Amino acid sequence: MEETNSLIEQRKTKLAALRAKGIDPFKNKFSPSENCAAARANFAEARETALAGRITAWRDMGKSIFFDIKDQSGRMQIYVQKNVIGDDNFQTFQLLDMGDFIGITGAMFTTKTGEISVKLASFTILGKALRPMPEKWHGVVDTEIRYRQRYLDLMGNDDVKNTFLKRSAIVREIRSFFHNRGYVEVETPVLQNIPGGAAAQPFTTKHNALGCNFYLRIALELYHKRLLVGGVDKLFEIGKNFRNEGLSRKHNPEFTMLEAYEAFGDYETMMETVESLICGVAEKVLGTLKIENRDTEGNVTKAIDLTSPWRRARYKDLVKEKVGADWFDVSPEERRRRAIEDLKLGGDIAAGYEDFEVTGAVFEKLIEPTLIQPTFVTHLPKELVPLAKLSPDDPTTVEVFECCINGQEVAPGYTEQNDAIAQRETLEHQAGGEQQKLDEDFLAALEHGMPPAGGIGIGIDRLCMMLLGQESIRDVILFPQMKPK
Repeated sequence: MEETNSLIEQRKTKLAALRAKGIDPFKNKFSPSENCAAARANFAEARETALAGRITAWRDMGKSIFFDIKDQSGRMQIYVQKNVIGDDNFQTFQLLDMGDFIGITGAMFTTKTGEISVKLASFTILGKALRPMPEKWHGVVDTEIRYRQRYLDLMGNDDVKNTFLKRSAIVREIRSFFHNRGYVEVETPVLQNIPGGAAAQPFTTKHNALGCNFYLRIALELYHKRLLVGGVDKLFEIGKNFRNEGLSRKHNPEFTMLEAYEAFGDYETMMETVESLICGVAEKVLGTLKIENRDTEGNVTKAIDLTSPWRRARYKDLVKEKVGADWFDVSPEERRRRAIEDLKLGGDIAAGYEDFEVTGAVFEKLIEPTLIQPTFVTHLPKELVPLAKLSPDDPTTVEVFECCINGQEVAPGYTEQNDAIAQRETLEHQAGGEQQKLDEDFLAALEHGMPPAGGIGIGIDRLCMMLLGQESIRDVILFPQMKPK
């Protein structure tokens, strides 16, 4: 800390010296003609250019200086000669530091080593950094600092910056996919008086003017179905959801969700949609359907092949393959015993778990993590998805899929329940008799008639984790939630 304070004071002294010379870095303006990447791509000997960026490297050679500037697109080496810019300007240059922002004009050339560079003709100081940059070669390695001070992480780690630039491209391609298929993009309320569409703990807030509690939404679904009732046949939304629950490698309390609904579709329709969407995004953003996770030495640790067609498997069949063909034939008490004693899942099965939750724990802990290649797990227990239609051939299940890739659920989807009476019964059962938890406005909307439809939800953060080879959700969220210091 003492060393940092000393460096800050040194930089403040240089700032004062600049101002004494009539230069205020924070009041200057400069318009670059292109970015660094474009300058490199369009290189021509002696071509004039104007660039702006942060100083990221500095090599003082007495009467000349080589330094690098960096913008979002990349870096450019700049060559400064004292006899070209004059003694006074060269003296001003000595008041610059790594991390400062500068605009330059000059002619392009290549050095003796073949590096594309710009011979500086004039410069404008555009910002003075009072704190030092992260160490050049290693960037920010402390995980706590990386997440709390993401700007330092982006400044020092190009791979991190590229991850977030690709995330932006992924979201852009998702929007393009749905627009090209005739979907309407919508926005629905984040503040809701009854949080619905999922079983999750909401965040609560108080609306002072209305004198009542509101909740940050936990899902987008119920408002989207109101729009289906209203005659919007194909719609999607990319927005934030909030769940007041734990944090983990896969979970962040604030996360980005895509939900899409198509009238007259079903869970089969939506499986095709998910597969086409993810394959299309991978090809356009990454240029490949083969996703490889690598360790720090570049060795492949995991390979995911998105090539169609993707595997489809029933939930019950996967469970029986893993824990025995008679799993669903024995009593609930025997299933619980096997899960706790034979499968060693005692720590994952609470005393009050219902029978379907016991099997759910088996799936979540022992089966889902093994589904590395794209797999549509279909026909889930009806208790898990109260907003879906029952399967005609097995009324204990619903027409639902979970798309699992890289050992985690990426996208659920289902044939939506549009029977208002059946929907009320399942929601009443889920509410456990607590009438205030029922969204009567949604049920009233359903009673006006909703077309048969298919719907999907895709966790954008988890999708980005899979496509970009990241092991933690915090590595694809710019500013993940953390406990305040």
